[in-house]
Amino acid sequence: MENILELQQVCKTFPKTNFALDKVSFSIPYGSIMGFVGENGAGKTTTIGCILNTVLKDSGTVKLFGKEMSDTDTELREKIGVVYDGDNFPAHWTAEQLSHVMQGLYTKWDNTLFQKYLADLRLRPNQKIKHYSRGMTMKLAVAAALSHHPQLLILDEATSGLDPVMRDDMLDLFLDFVQEEDHSILFSSHITTDLEKIADYITFIHNGKLILTATKNELMYNFAVMRCKESQFLELDPNDILAYRKRDFQIDVLVSDGKVAERKYRNAVIDHVSIEEIMLLLVKGERV
Repeated sequence: MENILELQQVCKTFPKTNFALDKVSFSIPYGSIMGFVGENGAGKTTTIGCILNTVLKDSGTVKLFGKEMSDTDTELREKIGVVYDGDNFPAHWTAEQLSHVMQGLYTKWDNTLFQKYLADLRLRPNQKIKHYSRGMTMKLAVAAALSHHPQLLILDEATSGLDPVMRDDMLDLFLDFVQEEDHSILFSSHITTDLEKIADYITFIHNGKLILTATKNELMYNFAVMRCKESQFLELDPNDILAYRKRDFQIDVLVSDGKVAERKYRNAVIDHVSIEEIMLLLVKGERV
């Protein structure tokens, strides 16, 4: 099997809010990290819900480890570690109590490993979770997710709101996790600098639709922004324009290959582009 996770044409409509996932398709190879990027409300959490069967999709298929997961499929669920943005566990529990509960839920729960994570992340086992800082609660959630030896880690804004030092600690844990060739991560985040550090692939979602999937290296080393005057913009081949955005006296144009654009449009100013600027141009920009 090449892919640990595959989504094909997944759709989900919420009539009351007029929001819909529209034919979402992407896959994650074994041994890799997929960054899942989009603004708040773009559909990241709904997509994750469809993957985990906590949201009932209208149509399409989701395959985990090569098969579709039913509500009663505990074997597949044991292979998945999940961390949500927000409260993952009851606030009146301690980490020690959490360990006892998790031991009853997961056949591969490794208390020795969990205790090691608590020590490494400087979390007190007998302190109530309600007295943890936000960073500490997220560290605890990651430690718990990793301690039942999953193969697929699904992170929904797991580093949101953490300070740079704590985020760096988390990223190191994630990189260690995928050193195993049969491990992968789906990392939903709007913090694009985190994804620039660790992601292998990045998928952009906007208003429930996927707008681009590419390798991180392709995005960072091939994609570029042309800074054009209006007269230059009018002379561009429309096929070269992925998206464009007018800014004061110039027009920023996203292109998929900066070197090709540089040879083709010799008078244009062409800059390297960050993941964040790509996202902003795709989301806020226009298309020809």
